[in-house]
Amino acid sequence: MDYTQHLLLFVIAVIANWFSALAGGGAGLIQLSILIFMGLPFSLALATHKVATVALGVGATVRHLKEKHSSIRLLALILVAGIPGVVLGAYAIIDINDRMAEVVLGCLTLSLALYSIMKSDLGLFANPIHRDPKGIVIGACGLFIIGIANGALSAGSGLFVTLWLVYWFGLSYRLAVAHTLIAVGLGWNASGALTMTWFAEVKWDWLPALLCGSFVGGYLGAHSSIVVGSLWIKRCYEIITLLVATKLLLG
Repeated sequence: MDYTQHLLLFVIAVIANWFSALAGGGAGLIQLSILIFMGLPFSLALATHKVATVALGVGATVRHLKEKHSSIRLLALILVAGIPGVVLGAYAIIDINDRMAEVVLGCLTLSLALYSIMKSDLGLFANPIHRDPKGIVIGACGLFIIGIANGALSAGSGLFVTLWLVYWFGLSYRLAVAHTLIAVGLGWNASGALTMTWFAEVKWDWLPALLCGSFVGGYLGAHSSIVVGSLWIKRCYEIITLLVATKLLLG
């Protein structure tokens, strides 16, 4: 690749991760698709994308930690419950039909968009719920299942975490996105990246541009989510989920 192609990868990574950090997921909608379009086979593109998205988590975490609005307990729960699922999903995808997995994930993602649209006041304000032992266990089980999807396919699974935090734990979209980007963008993605690099090949020479773009996009998207508030984040979330679902279902 020449320097113009590396510059293109950087710009794509900035755009993809900016919107992902703003909506709480969906970087794979643009970034993973472009890597495949540029000639990488699915497994190679997925592994390369997984490694690059760690920088998204770093950039977003740097910005969100400045606000000091994250719950350490909730972040720990997302990490402890989700990482085993991420590793399991990354391992399992090796033997699963890619197209079948994409259709299933597409249907589930479409249901997220429709649910958020129908619930007009969902996530606009924080209303902490299910913080008792039973609620935490159920919440952890949900995060584990989502973790499997995150490890298997990097095409919007962070969107599931965002809505789960809004629906089950009563976070506003603004707070949910912050927790998703820190725990999922950094912890889950790093676990998935390590697992994928163990079992699959990575296009290492493409990574410098992708890592830089992901970091910049993650930081800018996190800043945007802090500035615009929950209503705009909710609208962006619904748009991204619809686009991700369409992409997955149409192939």
